Amino acid sequence: MLSLVCAFSSCTTNLDMVNAMEDKEDKATITAKNSEILYTENGRLKLKVLAPVIKYFQNTKEPYNEFPEGITVYTFSDSMEIESELTSKYANYYDSKGLWSASNNVVAKNSKGEILNTEHLFWNQKKKIIYTDDNVKITTADGVQYGQGFSSDETFSNWEIKKPTSIYYLNEVKDSIK
Repeated sequence: MLSLVCAFSSCTTNLDMVNAMEDKEDKATITAKNSEILYTENGRLKLKVLAPVIKYFQNTKEPYNEFPEGITVYTFSDSMEIESELTSKYANYYDSKGLWSASNNVVAKNSKGEILNTEHLFWNQKKKIIYTDDNVKITTADGVQYGQGFSSDETFSNWEIKKPTSIYYLNEVKDSIK
């Protein structure tokens, strides 16, 4: 029994040496599974974040949260109605900047039923805007718009495509099918 304890403490010492030599910047300090994060303002729910996995990296120059298996975000109005919804297969959040970065099949929906599709989208919480320089597709009740670059308020209610490339009206598509 005594030799087993000695071997164990010897093993721990070697493990401590290996850990001390490793670069801790690329290691998550906290990992959470099946998480739900709620943000409130003045006692009212404003944001709900759902994620299968959250990894917190605090030993970096700029600490951040990583959502390696995707994220779903809901924003709420003062009357607790869902204003917008965003999903992506990967995301990061930089607390010091108040900046979210969603990538890989990003889909955003607003209360008007409009849908944004892109591969990379930023949300600056401090400025209350969402934006991208990537290609976008926006589906509305009237049609589909394509372009490069996009900006909007954070609820995706008032938006603009920076460089529109084409617009397809749904009535024209329906008429051509007949």
